[in-house]
Amino acid sequence: MSHSRSARKELTRQALLDAAVHLLADQGLSSLSLREVTRVAGVVPAAFYRHFADIGQLGVALVEQSLGGTRDAERMVRIGLTGSDELIEQSMAVLFEEVRRHPERHRFIARERYGGVAVVRRAIEEQLRRGADELAADLVTGDLDAAAYLRDWPAEDVRMATTLFVDHMWQTAAALLDVVDDPRAMADLRDRATRQLRLVVAGCEHWRG
Repeated sequence: MSHSRSARKELTRQALLDAAVHLLADQGLSSLSLREVTRVAGVVPAAFYRHFADIGQLGVALVEQSLGGTRDAERMVRIGLTGSDELIEQSMAVLFEEVRRHPERHRFIARERYGGVAVVRRAIEEQLRRGADELAADLVTGDLDAAAYLRDWPAEDVRMATTLFVDHMWQTAAALLDVVDDPRAMADLRDRATRQLRLVVAGCEHWRG
């Protein structure tokens, strides 16, 4: 019985998140109302507070679901990679697939990264920071032969390089939202973004602090 109740609670929480994403296609989070969300989710307004303290906390949960899922996918694809070109290509492949599958979530991220809800802006920056930290750890301790020189770098320089990488990926994601229905434009964007990351890597190889 308790397991069934827990499952229903999780379904309601996800329904609220899905409703918010649907509504956010046409408005920013700061203008979203609790009653709109619960109406679209098909639950009474009081049910909202069993899951979120306010709309801001719902926004934070959306950030964690959207960016957290992409971070996990990016980490998985890095396992066993040994070359920088392979890392770039596979990272781009994951990013493009995530945006293609969930454009509405990434549109929310692109809009709210510099939006009016401070707690959500901070949540987005925290997720991007974690992504840069995870990439730094994977490059320094992983199997990527082309990045072996990073093991001799100061930690703050490694973190600077991975922040550039992650920021570029999310700028690419934002640009991709404008062409997600145009295969040719998507291919051009992917090629350009990939070459730009190769330029970043080439710069890193010659960085002397």
